[in-house]
Amino acid sequence: MTAPEKKKKSGFITNLLLNVVIPAVILSRFSSEDALGPVWAVVIALAFPLLFGAWELKQSGKVNFFSILGIISVLLTGGISLLQLPPSYIAIKEALIPALIGIIVLISQYTPYPLVKKLLINPELLDMPKLEQALAAQNNSALFNQRMGRAGYIVAASFFLSAVLNYILAKAIVVSQPGTTAYAEELGRMTWLSYPVIVLPTMVMLMGAIIYMFMQIGRLTGQSLEDFILQ
Repeated sequence: MTAPEKKKKSGFITNLLLNVVIPAVILSRFSSEDALGPVWAVVIALAFPLLFGAWELKQSGKVNFFSILGIISVLLTGGISLLQLPPSYIAIKEALIPALIGIIVLISQYTPYPLVKKLLINPELLDMPKLEQALAAQNNSALFNQRMGRAGYIVAASFFLSAVLNYILAKAIVVSQPGTTAYAEELGRMTWLSYPVIVLPTMVMLMGAIIYMFMQIGRLTGQSLEDFILQ
C-alpha cells in the first residue's frame, strides 16, 4: 500500500512572479490607453495573485487564514480601483490587513491556542511529540510556553510594523484617481517597492523570532535542535 502523495507547495520564485513581478509589470508597462488601458490593466494584474491564491487553497485541501486574507486584500484593491474610490482608501486597506493579523496574533496569546505556535513551530519540520516529551522530562513545558509568548509579541510587532510601512508607502505613492493610467502605474510602483521596503524588515523580525525559539528548544531540552528535526 503506497503512502498518500503530499500536496506540492509553490516555491518562493513562483510566489514572487505571480504576486509581485507579473502584476507590477502589467500595471507599469501596459496601463496606457494604447495598451490594455488603466481599468483592464488593474483587472488583469490582480487576476494573477487572486487566481494563484485560490489555486493554493485548493492544493492545500484546507482553509488557510492567511491565504483567505490575501485573497480579500486583492479583492479590496480591485473594488477600490473599479469603484474609483479616493486613493486614500488604498493606504487604509494596505495597513488594515497586516494590522488585523497582528491583533489576531496578540489576542490568541491569551487563549489555549496561540497562533504564534503555528507560525514559528512547523510540525512538518519538527517532531512535536518528541519535543513535548523532552520538555516535560526537564520540567520546562511551562517555561517553553512562556518563551513562546515572548516570541509572539515579536511576531505581532512585525505585523504592526508592516501595517505602518504599508500605509506610509501607499500614501506616498498612490495619489492619482483610480481609473487613470497614472493610478495603475502607481499601483505597480507600490507593488515593486513593497518587497524591499516592507517585506524585508518584517521578515528580519520574523526570522529573529524563529531563531529565538530554536535557541530555546536547545536550552530547555538539553538536546540539539537536530534531534527533533523530522527525516
